[in-house]
Amino acid sequence: MTNRYFTAALASLALLAAQPATAAPTGRAGSSAANAVEEVVVTGSRIRDYDPNETPHVSVLKRADNLLVEVKVVCDTRDKPQRLDEIRATLRNMIRTAAKDPSVKLGLGDEIVGAFDDSMIESLIRPDTKADTSYAILLIKTPVSQSDSFDEASRRLSSFIDRVQKVGRTEVLIQGDWQLSLIGPAQYRAQVVKAVADDARIAAADFGEGYGVKVIGLEHPVQWYRAGPLDLALYIPYRLEIEALRH
Repeated sequence: MTNRYFTAALASLALLAAQPATAAPTGRAGSSAANAVEEVVVTGSRIRDYDPNETPHVSVLKRADNLLVEVKVVCDTRDKPQRLDEIRATLRNMIRTAAKDPSVKLGLGDEIVGAFDDSMIESLIRPDTKADTSYAILLIKTPVSQSDSFDEASRRLSSFIDRVQKVGRTEVLIQGDWQLSLIGPAQYRAQVVKAVADDARIAAADFGEGYGVKVIGLEHPVQWYRAGPLDLALYIPYRLEIEALRH
């Protein structure tokens, strides 16, 4: 199909795909909406379940970059100085253990994952609501490969927790759900736009000569929903219209 309306629509799609990628707003003060290397956590607040009435059927399947989970490092030793020393020592043991294991990394954050190191330990420790108890919250994560299963990836993190030497009455507890992360979702914009363009081309061609395609909404950032235990479906919330050409 080679009518001018359809050709112009595909040219617009090509321009959108060629534009510099911009990441979706993070919702965290001080973070840049244009930082394409941010690692976003696919939590309930940043993920939408597939809704056939709202979510376009064209998407790009992507294996998540990391499986991660939040852990609480908690200690209830009654003597406060000793309690804080035990938490500090356990956190340092976590850092040392992770440094020896390339399959596990430590991080901080809720929607955006940042690095965690020894210099952040003091600011991380908080008093718990329970008397004579202190805690620290951080993330542990493992890279996800194409051959990974959820059980294999989660087992690496559970094994890491078991290997960490806990000092005194300190415990390292998994809390919350297993989560996925995606690094730089905006980098997949061109791939998603191409998938939309290919689908639009096929749809318009099916209607034959005298019809053109109109795509609305591709200015929106890349979004995603969970498509499997370790997989995400990336999409842009667009709307496709087939219109009869005016003569």
